[in-house]
Amino acid sequence: MVSPVLVWVAAVVVAVAGVLGWLLHGGRAAATQRYVANSSYLLRLPSFRRRLLRRRIGAGLIALLVAGATAATALLAGRPVDRFVEDERMATRDIVLCLDVSGSMIPFDSEVLQSFSEMVPSFRGERIALNIWNATTRVVFPLTDDYALVEAELAEGAEVLGIDLGNPFTSAEAFLRLERWIAGTVSWSDANSSLIGDGLANCVQSFDLTDSERSRTIIMATDNQIAGAPVFTLAEAAALADERGVRIHALYAAAIDDAFARTEYEQVVTSRGGLFHDLADPAAVDGIIADIAAQQAVELESDPKVVEVDRPDRWYGWLVALVAALVVAAWWVRP
Repeated sequence: MVSPVLVWVAAVVVAVAGVLGWLLHGGRAAATQRYVANSSYLLRLPSFRRRLLRRRIGAGLIALLVAGATAATALLAGRPVDRFVEDERMATRDIVLCLDVSGSMIPFDSEVLQSFSEMVPSFRGERIALNIWNATTRVVFPLTDDYALVEAELAEGAEVLGIDLGNPFTSAEAFLRLERWIAGTVSWSDANSSLIGDGLANCVQSFDLTDSERSRTIIMATDNQIAGAPVFTLAEAAALADERGVRIHALYAAAIDDAFARTEYEQVVTSRGGLFHDLADPAAVDGIIADIAAQQAVELESDPKVVEVDRPDRWYGWLVALVAALVVAAWWVRP
């Protein structure tokens, strides 16, 4: 309560008003009382007794409802609130989710996005972005700490990419949704597809605030199956990440395991301090989260403050219900 004294003030005012009303009404009733001869038989009539009982019950019920409504009004007058301490600290960690959406990866991408979603609840103030790429790159959402948006976008992507491309009964609507979601990543040239190095380089360039001291991480998911002539090789893109202080963690998935592609991918990532996990590895998510949490993070600290959130909903509903019940009770005992 912001003003607990007002609770008692309101209760006392209503109680005093009720007592004065009762005394004044009782005085007027005594002054206007009249005796009627030969009326004692009325008390023996069943209909009269029922009516009298109804009025007595109604009077008691009305008194209880008025008392309840008074209590609810008094509590609302005291302004109920929730209080909590807010420590305004923002971890300066930036994380870019870097997803290969080439044809060979689509069967795994839904699971990758679900793995990304498992990481989100562990973040506190970190900014997250999602880039998808094939021949070119599309930013699904830029760096943001709006976790509701992040979770919604990841859920939508997981649903869209859950398509079964080999199922002849897959609906045209599902293919259309997939086409829309990966739009901006596909080249009309058959010579360029799954440009791994270019995808990673674009993810490196997604970090803003380059003059600020921040922890920067890329979580990359690909099968490292290149098809085309990229501007950057995987090693060159990783070197660019090194220059800009970006750490790379890797998730690997492939329909047919290519020993050379896997070894190159793992060597490029782990030689620079990153983690390499198979997508099916149950320790992948926890390992990556632990590494991100262990990285240096500059925090902008301010003095903790008490935040108050008004909560009239706790008593307003009771007040409305009690007043409604009071109206019904008054109608029930009407003359």
